[in-house]
Parts: sequence; C-alpha cells; structure tokens
Amino acid sequence: MAVTIYHNPRCSKSRQALKLLNEAGVDVEIIEYLKHPPDAVTIDWILDNLALQPRQLMRKGEARYCELELDNQDLDRNILIESMINNPILIERPIVISNDKVRLGRPPEAVLEII
Repeated sequence: MAVTIYHNPRCSKSRQALKLLNEAGVDVEIIEYLKHPPDAVTIDWILDNLALQPRQLMRKGEARYCELELDNQDLDRNILIESMINNPILIERPIVISNDKVRLGRPPEAVLEII
C-alpha cells in the first residue's frame, strides 16, 4: 500500500506520524512540502476530503499568517490557497493520503485510520 505524507522533518507531530506509518510497514512517499509545496488543485482536493475551509488547514500562529493579514474575512478560498502555495510554512502538518483518503496527523495516530 502506497501512502503519501506531506512532511516537515523539523515538526515533532510529523516525525511521530511518519514513525507510526513506518512501524505499520507501509510504503511511504515523503514529500517535504516546505521544499515542494502542493499545487492549488491538490490543496483544494485535500480541503474537500478533510471537509475543511482553507483557514482550518493554516497555521495561524505563524508570523507569516499575521504579516499577510490572512485573518481578513474578505479573502476568498483561492487567495488563501495561493497563500499556502507561496508560503508553505502556513500549511498544517502532517497531511497523509492513502487510497484517496486524507488525514491530518493531529494527533499523529489519526493517520493510522486510513491505512
């Protein structure tokens, strides 16, 4: 079974989720999303599968979130998605995809639900 993880090796939750996947014996494709952010179509698909709005997938505590004034309610979905592409540090992690199912690894054990 192939599983994809949008991973930040500096994030403890992301490392924990990856460890759980490895311990489960699954083949994991690791995408370091800070170096290779997902495109708009992928982020839109992830949001739809998680039943989230863009701000719910954003790290609101990041300085960049405030700098870009992303709490402005006049910003539409496309602008928020574009902000995540251009500033991938804003994307919550880890995100795991398996068999067209998506889980946000908060808590890390949530990723095991889809493998």
